Amino acid sequence: MQAILVGFMGSGKTTVGQLLAQQLNVPYHDLDDIIVAMAGKSIQQIFDENGEAAFRQLEHIALARSLAQEGILGTGGGTPIQAANFSLLQKSNVPVILLDVLPETIMKRLKDDTGRPLAKELGLSGLVDLKSQRDDRYEQVSNYRIATDKLTPIEIVKILKRQLLMIQ
Repeated sequence: MQAILVGFMGSGKTTVGQLLAQQLNVPYHDLDDIIVAMAGKSIQQIFDENGEAAFRQLEHIALARSLAQEGILGTGGGTPIQAANFSLLQKSNVPVILLDVLPETIMKRLKDDTGRPLAKELGLSGLVDLKSQRDDRYEQVSNYRIATDKLTPIEIVKILKRQLLMIQ
């Protein structure tokens, strides 16, 4: 991996990760997509049929396997929260970049996204609470932090490319 993107839902991990991978001419890997392919069922089905513990175990296996691959990896919002994943990310030689975002921006970005029922279910105050619970872990596991609220995906990619060039 050239870089691993972490951050809360709506921070831009997928959009930015795909653009960055395209510009670096490397593959983009979405951890949730890898988990779905491994399990042969959707994330929702994994949670419904096997529970969160089973999902987190698959997530850890997928993360460990992904670290040796070429490209950019976009993680799920909860990936670094799990102790085993947190440890893997901290020990990895791959740069971990936090795409940070304010809860108000999350609500704006996800207002029409029907694939994210958690955002609507929690509402702004719930998102603020959940994000504040996760922020320390995001910071601790990351080598770099970029606030994405007022930046376009292209601007974020330009910053990331400069950061990645500096550490190579």
